[in-house]
Amino acid sequence: MAGSGNPMRKETPEERRQRLMEELRREAAARAAGYRAQALKILPHVCASCGRSFEGKRLRELTVHHKDHNFRNNPPDGSNWELLCIYCHDHEHEKELTARNLARADTPSSPASPGLGNPFEALGTLLQQTSNEKSDNSQKE
Repeated sequence: MAGSGNPMRKETPEERRQRLMEELRREAAARAAGYRAQALKILPHVCASCGRSFEGKRLRELTVHHKDHNFRNNPPDGSNWELLCIYCHDHEHEKELTARNLARADTPSSPASPGLGNPFEALGTLLQQTSNEKSDNSQKE
């Protein structure tokens, strides 16, 4: 990697990608640790969704949820945060994804999902054809 070993050696694209990813992970962890610590100081250690209380080692199961789903919106008064247990936090984000997908499916411009057509769509036509065939067969006999 650049900065280690030979200073004249050029960093490969893979080494650069790994270095940048590690920097991003460190920055994200530092950012999360900062607002999580602050949230734990100002909010009660109770899941805002299920109401379970957390103490000691179990405190790590309590996560900070951004009410507006914007992890960069971290006001010092904590007004955009709520503490949720890991299960309720996952459920909250799943609800958001489901709502977003349903909203996308409701727009007229979105194509229908493959395999989600109406299985009875042509039933009327098929029944009509069957009754016509039966009447044709009975007339021939």
